[in-house]
Amino acid sequence: MPKILVTGGTGLIGGHLIKKLLAENYSVSVLSRSKSSIEDIEFYQWNVRKGEVDINAVKSCDYIIHMAGANIAAKKWTQKRKEEIINSRTQSTQLLFDTVKKHNPKLKAFISASAVGYYGAITSDHIYNESDKAHDDFLGRTTQKWEEAADKFISLGIRVLKLRTGIVLAENSEALAKMTKPIKLNVGAALGSGKQYMPWIHIDDVCSAYINAIKEEKMNGAYNLVAPQHINNKDFTKLIASILKKPLWLPNIPSFMLRLLFGEMAKLFLFGSRVSSKKLLDTGFSFKYTKLEMALKKLL
Repeated sequence: MPKILVTGGTGLIGGHLIKKLLAENYSVSVLSRSKSSIEDIEFYQWNVRKGEVDINAVKSCDYIIHMAGANIAAKKWTQKRKEEIINSRTQSTQLLFDTVKKHNPKLKAFISASAVGYYGAITSDHIYNESDKAHDDFLGRTTQKWEEAADKFISLGIRVLKLRTGIVLAENSEALAKMTKPIKLNVGAALGSGKQYMPWIHIDDVCSAYINAIKEEKMNGAYNLVAPQHINNKDFTKLIASILKKPLWLPNIPSFMLRLLFGEMAKLFLFGSRVSSKKLLDTGFSFKYTKLEMALKKLL
């Protein structure tokens, strides 16, 4: 079976994806900042800031799945933090490119994580698809630079995929935990106007899409990893409350309050547009969870 090298393998998606790859009998190795020990997985080390990487990780792999990058919602977006977020994505990709160019130019595909943030922190009537341009804000520019770094592999004749992922729902996902906690405490409420859309996807479908990207050699370029259903923050919040059998009695949390708490990062919670999954569906991909209610009932 093909050999898959995964970066960001200790993250939410990476952890689930590795289990799925092993279940399908792929040979999996992980490139990480620190050594670890997991059965059937070989760990290699790298240090992006120092430009250091164990070339043995890259020499023998057939595919690279690159998901390493600083958590965009972990800290306030100071100028220093913004630079960390961008550099963690672009510099790590550049290091992989330089290493592949020297030691494994016959790599079959470079599959890079990306995000629907490519379309910006905005709420509009437009349904975004992969042909739309990156929005000119921090999220849009960050994701564009990330994808441009991945596209360098095209010059080596390597197939490149950029998987623009929405909000990932999983039992252990930080996003779902933050949404459900206030509702469980009976203080849940929609955010801001509540009209902002929340492109979402279940973790099982994320993993299936990555594996599909390995198998389907005709796939290349950008793909939106979001469920077909569009839902806004108000209805998302109502649905969680309904499943948990909790009341929603508070008014929407004002936008200014979120800006006071999170600064510019509040845009992550206050804005969002609809994103199309048609291009992915046109490859023959089938979602396991097409409706949010199906996903939430399974997870909650």
